Amino acid sequence: MLDKALATLRRNVPADEAQAHCDGPCGVYDPASARIAAEAALSMTKKILAMTPPAAGDAAAWAAYNNTMSRYIAIKEEQAHLAKAELLVLWTDYFKPVHLAAVPNLHEMFWNAAKLCSTVKVEVNLPHAEELMAAIKEIHTVFWGTKGRDVTWYTAS
Repeated sequence: MLDKALATLRRNVPADEAQAHCDGPCGVYDPASARIAAEAALSMTKKILAMTPPAAGDAAAWAAYNNTMSRYIAIKEEQAHLAKAELLVLWTDYFKPVHLAAVPNLHEMFWNAAKLCSTVKVEVNLPHAEELMAAIKEIHTVFWGTKGRDVTWYTAS
């Protein structure tokens, strides 16, 4: 019965076709969220590399060291994953064929950035974390160029 009522409603009151480039037509995109997450992963990478293991036999110092190290690792992995998720949303929901025509290496740019997110997640490698920031900076420039805007790149640290 409900099916018949809905069919009658659709026939008598047709809806206009809605168009959206993503799951919801919010139109709010910004690569800044990916930058912030990647910058946090970079910061954690630096902190991990700067840690010095305590002297052998100091159980309390080792407990504190392991606690801090595990927290830095968890944050680094979480933020690298978040950066990847933010980039993938931008790539798959914002960019359209017209952008690909203007930026032929767009897919490769995003592919490489997403792969760097995975690398930063599983490694403790400062050059790779810095490469990720550079890749996101390139995406930032392309993204704002599609909007005809010159938005200054900055980092929090």
